[in-house]
Amino acid sequence: MSGDLHVFDDAEALAVGAARWLRDKAQAATGRFAICCSGGATPQRLYRLLAQQDMPWDRVHWFWGDERFVPHDHPDSNYGMTRKALFDHARVPPRNIHPVPFDGLTPEQSARAYERTLRDYYGAPELDPARPLFGVMLLGIGDDGHTASLFPGQPALDERRRWAVAVAGARSEDRVTLTYPALDSALDAVFLAAGGEKRAAVARARAGDRALPAARVTPAGALHWFIDRLAVAA
Repeated sequence: MSGDLHVFDDAEALAVGAARWLRDKAQAATGRFAICCSGGATPQRLYRLLAQQDMPWDRVHWFWGDERFVPHDHPDSNYGMTRKALFDHARVPPRNIHPVPFDGLTPEQSARAYERTLRDYYGAPELDPARPLFGVMLLGIGDDGHTASLFPGQPALDERRRWAVAVAGARSEDRVTLTYPALDSALDAVFLAAGGEKRAAVARARAGDRALPAARVTPAGALHWFIDRLAVAA
């Protein structure tokens, strides 16, 4: 798996570096630019800093790699976290924000609706490796090696046709997650990891241990790891 490694002194420096890197990517892109967001504490700080950057807001579209199946104003909502950290503080056009739908739907209906949203944005029913869906895919990694809501032993790991599926039983709440075909359809995929509790999972994933869902991510473009020193294997 490997990928480019960017090591920062601490979680704050990581967020600062990632925000600047993401700004530069968005500024350099021509036309619309899709960013797929991740949940978690490290992305939250990144989003707060990103709100202060000179981003081409009108051209950037926002999606999510996974979502807990909870209302958007719920404390556990990835969309809700991103809204409070970023959208409430930046000139992001509402039409450019594409959250996973919730109201009145089952998790499976939500996943199918989100897949339609992705296909409509992409403009084709099949993904072409030469034309990635996302400019940047932001990803986290759990200490069990999961990424997005792709958990060890779950059937979603083997899905190759659907772009988004419902996940039940892996955690206390149902979830909706993008599958590998969608996660891999990115010019740049970026894992964000901070803290010593992530050290073993980061090392195993970078070594290509496919028992970890994170290690199976193979983006169409480049793979990057933005981690702090605590997450670096000794």
